Amino acid sequence: MNFKTAGESHGKGLVGIINDFPSGIAIDPNIIDNELRRRQKGYGRGGRMAIEKDRVELISGVRKGLTTGSPISFIIRNKDWENWQDLMSIFPDPNKDKDEDKLLAPRPGHADLTGFIKYRLN
Repeated sequence: MNFKTAGESHGKGLVGIINDFPSGIAIDPNIIDNELRRRQKGYGRGGRMAIEKDRVELISGVRKGLTTGSPISFIIRNKDWENWQDLMSIFPDPNKDKDEDKLLAPRPGHADLTGFIKYRLN
């Protein structure tokens, strides 16, 4: 199997594709959603975690609750996107103030610095 994800913190959502998953396996999105809820608990979780009620939306690769053998694709939408859409916009409004510095200041305990280095952002 091969698993790929894409998406940024505070972006529209997380997307994923799972290749080479066998056909005929039962998939229950409720079980996946239950696993996603587990990340809301535990040490060090702030107030943001309480507002993020993550739910998986299966897009392809599952029919009538069974995997088809084709790639499984899914999205987990960011419910807090409205609060970040100006700052994280793919195509920002040229008439608005640029607020990019907020994105280029690494936050403690976050993968910002690693991402900046990996993708050569400055």
